Amino acid sequence: MNRNKFTGGIFVFLGACSFGVLSTIVKNAYKEGYTLGQITGSQAFLGMVMLWILYFLYESLGKEKNTVSDNNFSRETRRIQKNIQHQPGESYKPYRSTACWKVSFAGIFTGLVGVFYYQCVKLLPASIAIILLMQYLWISILIEAVVFKKKPHKIQLIAASIVLVGTLFAAGVFNQAVTLNIKGIGFGLLAAFCYAIFLIASGRVGNDLPLLKKGALMITGSCIVTWVIFPPLFLFDGLFFDGLYKWGLALALLGTVIPPLFFSFGMPRTGVSLGAILSAAELPVAVISSNFILGENVQALQWAGVLLILSAIVLTNIKFRRTAKSI
Repeated sequence: MNRNKFTGGIFVFLGACSFGVLSTIVKNAYKEGYTLGQITGSQAFLGMVMLWILYFLYESLGKEKNTVSDNNFSRETRRIQKNIQHQPGESYKPYRSTACWKVSFAGIFTGLVGVFYYQCVKLLPASIAIILLMQYLWISILIEAVVFKKKPHKIQLIAASIVLVGTLFAAGVFNQAVTLNIKGIGFGLLAAFCYAIFLIASGRVGNDLPLLKKGALMITGSCIVTWVIFPPLFLFDGLFFDGLYKWGLALALLGTVIPPLFFSFGMPRTGVSLGAILSAAELPVAVISSNFILGENVQALQWAGVLLILSAIVLTNIKFRRTAKSI
């Protein structure tokens, strides 16, 4: 694995870790009586605001630097650049960046992930909800194979299988009697499908845009679709400033700002298949946070599943690094 891919993998891994604590935060928000629409709506709104603020701050600093640079840039050099002649017969195609609406449209799927997953957590035990969300691993590989005709590497398939087996242990399925809710299963699979599409979109759409602008546009799309499903009444009834903002802020930072930015930076460097496997770190983090923050009893078999998932991630990276060296 080259250095660029390794760096991208670190960002994907950290983004997944941030995403892993969301179920713990959501459970606490539900305990305080907040609804699905209030939780997802405040998260999307505050995430959008934070990303646009970061983007405009970055742009203002960048313009100041560019002004200083332009003052040192010679008039003759600018004249030469403006008068570059193309060879006869060549068709000049001006560079066009990705349309903003396309990036915002891709962001719709990250909004749907929050809506479907938080509803799944409400209808099913957290361990089952996590298992259903983790199905994005094979879904993302399947989408790449069917839509983009990209044949998955044998190592990726093996590692994905190990992660799925480890998921069953880590979620504690074999330690408790599970009551399944059909609607909950449907919402969980929808969340997994949207998550897989979001990962693919992060790696393929808007990579020519500044990272913060891409993230802000994606979260804008997320906020729009969330508010279409759940109108933001909490902004007018006083509930937002009465305490909802605290949960929205935590969820926005850890679930809306950090993961999309890190995925947007990391996915183009790792590739979707490897990035999807690395993002499986979400599960062990969710188990650890539920144990230390919620005080849930995590059995030894569950810890074994966590270690199995982490070993699969390490094994995958070692194999890819050896393959890269041999080429």
